[in-house]
Amino acid sequence: MKKAGIIGCGWLGSKIAEVLSENFEIYTTTTTPDKAELLISRGFHPHIINFPDYLLTEKHRQWQVINDLEVLIITIPLSGKSCCPSSLYNRIQNLLSFIGDFSGQIFLMSSTGVYPDLSQEFTEENISPDDISGERTIKNRYPQVNILRLAGLMGGDRLLSKYHVSNLEFFANHIHYVDVCSVIEKMIEQESQSKIYNVVAPLHPAKSEVINAQKSIDSIKEIGEPIGKKISSSKLISELDFVFKYPDPRYFHELSSKE
Repeated sequence: MKKAGIIGCGWLGSKIAEVLSENFEIYTTTTTPDKAELLISRGFHPHIINFPDYLLTEKHRQWQVINDLEVLIITIPLSGKSCCPSSLYNRIQNLLSFIGDFSGQIFLMSSTGVYPDLSQEFTEENISPDDISGERTIKNRYPQVNILRLAGLMGGDRLLSKYHVSNLEFFANHIHYVDVCSVIEKMIEQESQSKIYNVVAPLHPAKSEVINAQKSIDSIKEIGEPIGKKISSSKLISELDFVFKYPDPRYFHELSSKE
């Protein structure tokens, strides 16, 4: 059976692992023994490791299974928004020593947060990976990497109505985790290399519309056209001939209940 590795098997990584396990033997990394026990129970071969934001005095040994993997998926955050450039650099260097000279198909889970908060529609061409330190460093080391810029991750127990939300009149740029998994599956099937896609539901209602739908509230006042940043998934749809199972964030919760 083919083997796939997932570095950072948290909420999203676990869902990707579940889907890919139908065709791959899954190897994962996690940060704690408790999480490792859960992954063991699901047959996902965990390796406990951290990638700190300081350079280790001794480099990580290369992952023992790395040369046996056909596919590698990186889900740990490398956007740079959560730490300073030097800390991000250190974290990535620790990661690179663990991966080594991997030559298989590789996916980096990035974020649509790389786009500035401007009132316009953004496509992949608006921001080059060369302008994003995390994307640039991984791409320079692994030119074959597929960079997936994920919108706000939703689905299952993740509902917008559970969070404190500002800018209710702004566009909702969301993606259901099922569609993230489907994109990865399709790209694996097509043996995609060196692609960059915005992975975001193609419909963009206002955040207030999403919350009202989740709370079964009929809006009394008329909601105008949403404003703010809107992320386009047109390239993904066109190049992969991709059909979203969950195209409208207003109905993520209804569809999730049927999973």
